[in-house]
Amino acid sequence: ILCLLSAAAALDFKYHHTEELEEYLRGVHAAYPSLTHLHSIGRSVEGRDLWVLVLGRFPTHHKIGIPEFKYVANMHGDETVGREILLHLIDFLVTSYGRDPVITRLLNNTRIHIMPTMNPDGFEATKVPDCYYTRGRYNRNGQDLNRNFPDAFENNNANIQPETRAVMDWINNETFVLSANLHGGALVASYTFDNGNPATGSLQGYSRSPDDDVFIHLAKTYSSNHASMYKGTGCDNRQTFPEGITNGYSWYQLEGGMQDYNYVWGQCFEITLELSCCKYPPEDQLGKFWRDNKVALIEYIKQVHLGVKGQVTDKNGNPIPNAIVEAKGRPHVCPYRTNEQGEYFLLLLPGTYVINATVPGFKSMLKTVEIPDNTGNFSALKQDFSFPEVSDQIRSRVASCPKIPIYQELARASAAVKPTVHILVLMTVMLVIFK
Repeated sequence: ILCLLSAAAALDFKYHHTEELEEYLRGVHAAYPSLTHLHSIGRSVEGRDLWVLVLGRFPTHHKIGIPEFKYVANMHGDETVGREILLHLIDFLVTSYGRDPVITRLLNNTRIHIMPTMNPDGFEATKVPDCYYTRGRYNRNGQDLNRNFPDAFENNNANIQPETRAVMDWINNETFVLSANLHGGALVASYTFDNGNPATGSLQGYSRSPDDDVFIHLAKTYSSNHASMYKGTGCDNRQTFPEGITNGYSWYQLEGGMQDYNYVWGQCFEITLELSCCKYPPEDQLGKFWRDNKVALIEYIKQVHLGVKGQVTDKNGNPIPNAIVEAKGRPHVCPYRTNEQGEYFLLLLPGTYVINATVPGFKSMLKTVEIPDNTGNFSALKQDFSFPEVSDQIRSRVASCPKIPIYQELARASAAVKPTVHILVLMTVMLVIFK
């Protein structure tokens, strides 16, 4: 037992290669078996496990009413800070449980999934660390994993890689509500959409999702709790980010990104966190990176309790899966549906909303709710829906959204360049003429 506790506690500020990382995760799980669950969601091209450590009061399985949260790091193998600070986040959570009342309540009411590395092959391939770029950015097949997901706007014809497929299956098998993926090379919190078209505002250089206000709040939550991200100074004089946040498309257009995939097809709000100007900084800086991000990492997890949650049931109290539940006025192109337990989770800022629950083939049910800020209470507002005309013999069995560009029927912005001032002026003139 002493050896196991020693292994779990021996976490230095250094880079942990595959064997060391696995040893540490196994040691934590052995030392805290009732609080953690360690599993691999798949393997990399070279056969390395994609480890996920789950933390919470019920780590092995989903419990009704408890939202699922995830952090993913090291998607680009040469962007290493996130990989190490997630190990220290794990250490902080398990050692604080039962001692710190906030962390204890957080873990009692949230199921937290942590993947320290999505691209272990790329990390191991980075033999000479560099602040700017190495071949280790890509996976073993030379593919950029953050350009490898199905895209909602472009038919990107991605050859889905083993690492990407594993994450897609993982998203499909869990009810993730909130997520962040950790990168390096800048200092900013970037939010959906990364790609876009005129319907989402790309002609104005901004791609707006139906939940843009929530995404801005999420990005600001992280940046404002970070030691310096909120200052918005960026990494050089040419690049500034007001309040330390940016819309992904406004920064640069990206096809096949993971955060857009999470939001559109996974019903999970994800932002991208750029945590270091140097992609692969010296080991002696890792302690400072942890201290800079520690509070922000915890405060961001708390946001999984924003908004409203509940169950949709039939007249006998049985859950109805695949019922559509959305806030009026912010429909998703791929409608958000209940899981197998009939649960829904909607991240919404405090305010008054009309929640629309629909079982296909039956009359929709509308309920007006006043949503408070419940993040401090670690529980979103609870609002259930019961359909008395639906019996357990008549259930909603609607297939999930197809993995195709579901914005393709809309007018599409050029994939190559954003509109120039001349085009914008021409369009303005044309609008005046038509009016």
